[in-house]
Amino acid sequence: MTARIEENRSHPRLADLLAAYHLVNQAEKGTAVEAVAQLPAVYRAEVEDPAAVFTADTVLLATPPGEDLPAGCVVLKAPYGGRAPEIKRLWVAPEARRKGLAQALMSEALRRAAASGAPAVRLTVWSWRQEPLALYRSLGFETVASWDERPDLLCLEKRFDVIERLTPDQVRAHAPAGLAALLLDAVDSGASVGFLAPLEAPEAAAWWARVAGEAAEGARDVWAAHGPDGSLTGVVTLVRGGTANGRHRGEIARLLVHRSARGRGLGYRLLATAEAHAAATGLTLLVLDTQTDSPAERLYRGAGWTAAGTIPDFAADPAGVLRATTLYYKRLG
Repeated sequence: MTARIEENRSHPRLADLLAAYHLVNQAEKGTAVEAVAQLPAVYRAEVEDPAAVFTADTVLLATPPGEDLPAGCVVLKAPYGGRAPEIKRLWVAPEARRKGLAQALMSEALRRAAASGAPAVRLTVWSWRQEPLALYRSLGFETVASWDERPDLLCLEKRFDVIERLTPDQVRAHAPAGLAALLLDAVDSGASVGFLAPLEAPEAAAWWARVAGEAAEGARDVWAAHGPDGSLTGVVTLVRGGTANGRHRGEIARLLVHRSARGRGLGYRLLATAEAHAAATGLTLLVLDTQTDSPAERLYRGAGWTAAGTIPDFAADPAGVLRATTLYYKRLG
């Protein structure tokens, strides 16, 4: 079971979580106070009326599995003045720690920041907070030039992968290396994407070369994500209905995210990019299929897709074992 994440800046539990955060923060800074009423005005206002203070921001709450009340929170501040959105007020109650709540809150905040189209997200953390700092590092945050000169305060930033639609020529150019590597990685990690293991690089490259031909014919669109170093970290394709009575629909196929880039919301961003393009170009229905009980199912369900049914023994996984497949659809517009 996983933590339940919800957006709610008016939740009655939020004030308690923010109060605990600020009281501990004041003590760690050497300016301890005994009650909320003694907090600096800017912090006291957050506790007294978080809905008003964070009216333009995204407030996320995490509830542990099997529990009824949230035990953690985080705030994703809306960008302003040309600055990237900022993550603030990450807090998990001591009794609820070691249950993955902080990771779940950060993952959702990053997913939402990336989905908004922001090129990066930033945060600050006190240098003595080694555990949160380790979490931020694991999520890809790096230390950058300070925008807050308070001693011992580190400024960190995470840049998001850039997603672009590939031309047929670009698909051909990336086929032997970047795109083939994504397909090889998917098969090596056990994903059922139409190939048996071991998949050889020439076969993977040849498949993408055929995709380039479909893209040139207008039958398939391809988007790839580029990491900060220029390497391909993910890909998704949209296949258009080819029959006269099916031109209103499309199929999401080969949504691949490299193992090194998973857990950062990239799959959701790739899917959302393909969905937006499909809607903008007149498609009203999307379909896809995925191995039943695979991690991909959580992504599709979370993105608003509906399961239409399951077919047993539909396709073999890379090891050759027949697995069930679940069919999904999503109406657009």
